[in-house]
Amino acid sequence: MFGIPLALAGVFQYSVLFVILIAYLVYRKKVFAFWLIIQSIIGVIFSAYFMYIQLGVLKSICIYCTYSAIISFSIFFIINKVLRKERFDLRLKVISIIYQYVAKPIFFMFDPEFIHNTHIFFGELLGKTFLKKYINWKFNYQSSKLKQKVAGINFIGPVGLAAGFDYEAKLTQILYSLGFGFQTVGSITNLPYEGNSKPRLGRLPKSQSLMVNKGFKNLGVEKMSKKLSQLNFQVPLGISIGMSNNKSIKNTTIAIKDIINTFKIFEKYKVKNSYYELNISCPNLINTHTDFYKPVNLNQLFQSIKQLKLKKPVFIKMPIDKTDRNFLAILKTISQFIFIKGVIIGNLFKDRKSPLLNKQEVKKFKVGYFSGKPCEQRSNELIKLAYKKYGNKLMIIGCGGVFNSQDAYKKIKLGASLVQLITGMIYQGPQVISQINLELEELLEKGGFKNIQEAIGYENR
Repeated sequence: MFGIPLALAGVFQYSVLFVILIAYLVYRKKVFAFWLIIQSIIGVIFSAYFMYIQLGVLKSICIYCTYSAIISFSIFFIINKVLRKERFDLRLKVISIIYQYVAKPIFFMFDPEFIHNTHIFFGELLGKTFLKKYINWKFNYQSSKLKQKVAGINFIGPVGLAAGFDYEAKLTQILYSLGFGFQTVGSITNLPYEGNSKPRLGRLPKSQSLMVNKGFKNLGVEKMSKKLSQLNFQVPLGISIGMSNNKSIKNTTIAIKDIINTFKIFEKYKVKNSYYELNISCPNLINTHTDFYKPVNLNQLFQSIKQLKLKKPVFIKMPIDKTDRNFLAILKTISQFIFIKGVIIGNLFKDRKSPLLNKQEVKKFKVGYFSGKPCEQRSNELIKLAYKKYGNKLMIIGCGGVFNSQDAYKKIKLGASLVQLITGMIYQGPQVISQINLELEELLEKGGFKNIQEAIGYENR
């Protein structure tokens, strides 16, 4: 058992490790770093097994095996300490593979709203248990190069959860552990709304998109403000506010009063949110009497909000289906109010005939509009336009089609200070947030940037 074959196995293991180490030092490729980590794990497993055979079965000690085990464990700990970032990267890639080939195919067999509600339930549950620390250890990657202060708010990372996913604020205690640098709950309205008629969610895998038809489904400002007032948050939290999806909102004046009341109630309860989002662009409302895209109506709304003298910044959720001219007209009105510090670009994709959407997938859904990859091109065009015209006045949050670090990096170089996602997480897995953080850090280094702020708008100056 402890003769020449075992000795040769040890020589082979250490020889392979040595060759991989030389290759890594010469070429500095990730593949060699990953191989080193995996090979060191193999060494530890076999050493532990042989030590068990010695002590547990044979009741004797092999000096060679003992020394070999000590060496294997030492190599393992050294490699894992030196290659900490690569080890984290490898872990995320393994989780990604498991999600893509095991978890996602199972999830996609079930109704999307059922899966959404199930994930929300377990996410809320995990946020209340000690397992949150374990998830934080396994998933959360942060970097000092990604930290920035924007609109007076300290963001530990550039990737946030967009409004529309956590509309009942059930995930506020767990999202930090996944690597999110900020989060938005809602949208929340003055009056509660149970949601539009089903289907409210649908999948378009070939289009890398989701059909969304919730229509501001939420519990209403009274319940949500009471709930949020009792919570503390590890990362900046935003509250998305919209107009109540109710037939009683018959004109612009009523709509403005409805929105203002929502702001007032959140302020009354002293919720510890860092910012507000104002969603003027939800396309799935039953109320068609109010158009806040018209500058006169938008100005009237902002004048009313101005009277509240909010101390927290407001960001405006923008449409992406408008022409450049109409989009700039909205931005012009926004830029005249100093309490508005930024814009989120943007909301859902509405063109059902677009080649960006698979025609057969679109035919399945008679209602709703679309998120994900179909939004990316127009979102990027409008980010570029907004930064060029108003980059000195308004901070930009890029939203739409962020599935990986390259997608996020593109938006940042066009002018976005931060990015938001939902659909990318659905299709890529919960590890994608930290993957973006980790790979963004590498992209910044390759681009010659010391930090994320240096990269903002680099391609658009």
